[in-house]
Amino acid sequence: MSAPRTALARLGDPELREEPPRPPVPRRGGGFGSLTPERARVLMLVAARPSAITMLVIFILVYGTLLAAGSPMSGTSGAIAASWLAVHQVPLVIGKTGIGLWPLLPTALMLWLVARESAVASDSDCETNELGWVVGAAVGGPLLITAVCLAVADDASAVVPLQPPNTLAAFAWVLGLNLLAAAVGIGAVRWRDFTDLLQIPLPDWVIPGLRAGMLAVGRLLLTATVVTVVSLFAHWSRLGETYRAAGNPVGALGLTVLSLAYLPNVVVDAVSVLVGGQVHIGPGSLSLFRIEGAPVPAVPVSAAVPSGPVAVWWLALLIVPAAIGVLSGLDCGRTSRDRAGAPWATLTAAGVAAVVVALLGAVAGGELGTFGRIAPDLVAAALVFAWLAVAGYVGMLGARWFGGPATALAYDEYDDAYYDDEGYADDEYYYADGEYDDEYDEDEYDDYDEEFEDADPDAPEPADPDTDGGWYDDEDLDGALEAELVDDHDEPAVAVKSSENPDIVDAEVVEGDLPDK
Repeated sequence: MSAPRTALARLGDPELREEPPRPPVPRRGGGFGSLTPERARVLMLVAARPSAITMLVIFILVYGTLLAAGSPMSGTSGAIAASWLAVHQVPLVIGKTGIGLWPLLPTALMLWLVARESAVASDSDCETNELGWVVGAAVGGPLLITAVCLAVADDASAVVPLQPPNTLAAFAWVLGLNLLAAAVGIGAVRWRDFTDLLQIPLPDWVIPGLRAGMLAVGRLLLTATVVTVVSLFAHWSRLGETYRAAGNPVGALGLTVLSLAYLPNVVVDAVSVLVGGQVHIGPGSLSLFRIEGAPVPAVPVSAAVPSGPVAVWWLALLIVPAAIGVLSGLDCGRTSRDRAGAPWATLTAAGVAAVVVALLGAVAGGELGTFGRIAPDLVAAALVFAWLAVAGYVGMLGARWFGGPATALAYDEYDDAYYDDEGYADDEYYYADGEYDDEYDEDEYDDYDEEFEDADPDAPEPADPDTDGGWYDDEDLDGALEAELVDDHDEPAVAVKSSENPDIVDAEVVEGDLPDK
């Protein structure tokens, strides 16, 4: 048995009583070799699944169309490659006809798949330095397929009248669209990581303005969709003429599918018209103030384009952007800390909405053979900014004057509640200009005063629950413990104060509790 040892434990020293710091948790590095197999599998899904689903739908549509039309299958590969490029809005030349106006619905569905996969891959288990791998996977898969489709289109040009597209333009469209979709998907779940990259703190009005701007764009698109559908029913006779020209049920089904695919393009054009802009249709144009006639494609969705003279009551449609601007201002006034003299959230919402409308107009327009260029005017983006800035400021003032105190958006569970500079508001009390509200319940606090007056002043105070009923009293904090080891297991442990130092207490512990040397 080893000789007894004596150890001094100075519990009076607060540094020794603190829990030792935990070692830092190792983080995964940014290299590909440091990725776990699970993360690698997720990245493969991000790169492959959206593109695989898109190609599967293209295969079904191409083969179904060729079989229904009784066409030979010799140009199948070229049609599939052209369809992949068309989904990414790459301009193509088929025969002598240049087509840059492709339907937006397939593009929107494809981008939604990319954004969804990117959002799932960048969940809470994904490290910040791995987000670059998610973006790379979301972009790399479509770029690889695009390279293959460009090679196939070059080979198929000898069989089908398909001219090889511009390589740089094709890669630019694919890269830009998929990069935008990946950024939106990641930003939807990890937006705080983006804000942390800034060198300066993000102002409080940026996020409310961003959300209000996106909400305003959604309202504009929804209203434009309603107007488009109403215009279709208003021109029912023209709609029937296009279906009669189909000739058979298969042709009518094809026209219906084509119209549904182009419906988002028409909705974006309707947004331009609603805000006071115009849509160019070849040599003609369409707006709330003037119509210059021009031929339109013979598809059912084109029946929504009015051809008659401008009616005076059309100007009433300008109420739509004004109302949406007021609603946007109300959102900013209720969810941001802006004062009436500093409407930064409103201007942010207007700027975000203008940029989104400009991007949608650029994607929704293009050349369409002999019909010319069909696209909304870029002035529509400036008009959107003006409507949301001016009418939005009115809405923000209304939120301050009539909407009550602003309440902050709950970005996450760790954000602080919003406190207005002019006062404090909650369910029971309201402070304003140094005055206390009448909702203060004096009777409730009188009950508390009577309870304390009736209490026995000599009664001992209850133990602090945080210290388990009293870990030690103030008198026990005079010193620490000195542990003296004994060989006899049967002797009880006794603690006595040391004569040399009253701040140290001797404690006997059995040697069996210590490891042998």
